[in-house]
Amino acid sequence: MQFKANLSLESDSLLLKPVSLDDLDSLRTIAFDEDLWLYTPTKVSDGNLQSYLESGINDWQANRRMMFSIYQKQDGKIMGSTSIGNFDFKNRRAEIGWTWLGNEFQGKGFNEECKYLLLSFCFDELSLHRVEFKTDVNNIKSRKALRKIGAVEEGVLRQHTLLNNGKWRDTIYYSILESEWTLLKELYHVS
Repeated sequence: MQFKANLSLESDSLLLKPVSLDDLDSLRTIAFDEDLWLYTPTKVSDGNLQSYLESGINDWQANRRMMFSIYQKQDGKIMGSTSIGNFDFKNRRAEIGWTWLGNEFQGKGFNEECKYLLLSFCFDELSLHRVEFKTDVNNIKSRKALRKIGAVEEGVLRQHTLLNNGKWRDTIYYSILESEWTLLKELYHVS
C-alpha cells in the first residue's frame, strides 16, 4: 500500500496533516517541555527537532509510519504530533502512538478527538482488524486516556524499552478490535 502524500484527517476542531519541515518553528514553541518526554525512548530537544521531523517525513515516504502534525482549526495553532505505524497489512493491524500535545492543549479533549480520527481512518479506511497502543506502565495519564477511548488493557512486557534517560521501561499494551470499534463509534457518535 502506498501512503497518500496529501492525506489529512479532520474533525470539527482538529486537522491532522502529514508532518512537514514547515512545522519546525511552530513546534519549537511547544516541544521542549521535559514532561512531554518523561516516558519516551526519544527526547526531542532543539538540537534534534528537525531530525525528528525528517524521520517522520522519511517514514511516510517509505510507507512505514504516518506522522501527523495536529492543528487546532479554530486558530490554526499547531498542538503537537501523532502517528500510525508498525503496520502489518497481512494481519490487518497497526499501532497508534508517538503522540504528544503541548501543555496548553492537554486535558481539553483534543487527545481523545485525535485518537478517534485516527481510529476511524484505521478501521473505516484501511479496514484494519486491530489497532494497538502502548505506553509506560508508570504513565498513569496515558493509561487513563487509553481506557477512556475504549482500549482494552492486554498486559505488560517487562523491561521492554530503553528510555531516553537510560532506564528500562515496562511497557503496557492496549488494543481496540474492529468489532469493538463498531460499538465505540455508535457510543461516541463518530461518523
